[in-house]
Amino acid sequence: MKPPTDWLTVIAVAVVTHAVAVSMVHEGLGHGGACLLAGCRPQLLTTMQFQGDERTVSGMGTRFIAAGGTLANLVAATIAVGLLRRRRERANAKEFFLWLFATVNLLQAAGYFLYSGLSNIGDWASVVRGLTPIWFWRGTLLLLGAYGYWIATRWAMGQLGQRLRTSGAARVAEASRYTFIAYAVGGLLSLLAGLFEPGGALIVLISGVAASLGGTSALAWGPQLLRDPHLGEPPALPLRVTRDWRWIVAGAITAVVFVFVLGRGVPTDHGSRDVTFRNPVQRLTKASCVTARACVGH
Repeated sequence: MKPPTDWLTVIAVAVVTHAVAVSMVHEGLGHGGACLLAGCRPQLLTTMQFQGDERTVSGMGTRFIAAGGTLANLVAATIAVGLLRRRRERANAKEFFLWLFATVNLLQAAGYFLYSGLSNIGDWASVVRGLTPIWFWRGTLLLLGAYGYWIATRWAMGQLGQRLRTSGAARVAEASRYTFIAYAVGGLLSLLAGLFEPGGALIVLISGVAASLGGTSALAWGPQLLRDPHLGEPPALPLRVTRDWRWIVAGAITAVVFVFVLGRGVPTDHGSRDVTFRNPVQRLTKASCVTARACVGH
């Protein structure tokens, strides 16, 4: 008899995935790591932005810092995809984590290109700012982002479909339960952390809503692609996410740290507590030392 899916464990895996992909990979390793490599001084890390003193960094260096988050997402996704391809005896919560981690990182990476090309704000708007003709660069970002997002979504749904043993409408419904829970958890986690965001309400609105709910929106609508019977072939080991207290405890601890610690911000030097937050509109429209998730360093 097929063991029932434990949705509490699914929620816990989603919490860990979103927190690691956003704060550790994109903000910390991506923007923070690029900051160190470029010679700037890290100042503050929150769930929605990274700040560093870029006054001694060259123009190329600031572009590298802005691009660092997306580059880190792509590296993390590549590693997760490689691990996902390894043969296993069973597909459990760990398998679901690898799939979701790869998916979130791919969607975020493609979403940054799309968002910056469309709105002229965000990481890659800072990267191409000053390049001419700007319409060419924005158009390239838009096309690259749209195509990449579509490919990432089809790959993700195909991988999930391989691990489901239902078909037709039942397969769409089963996939939707996994993906929509992951989507809702990511959005709620980001918005809760945003209640403590020191950068202001506009950062929360644009970063928390646009990035979390918009950037991973394929988790909400993507399962509809599984109506195509050829997507998700050949079948892989069936996914079985059963009760796993290790993931549940890890998810609970991660949620607390993400919301109440990283949400408020972690200063990385003694001067970070005295950082003056600039006008959030300015942060959205021109490059600065503030690399916020939906702004310069989205």
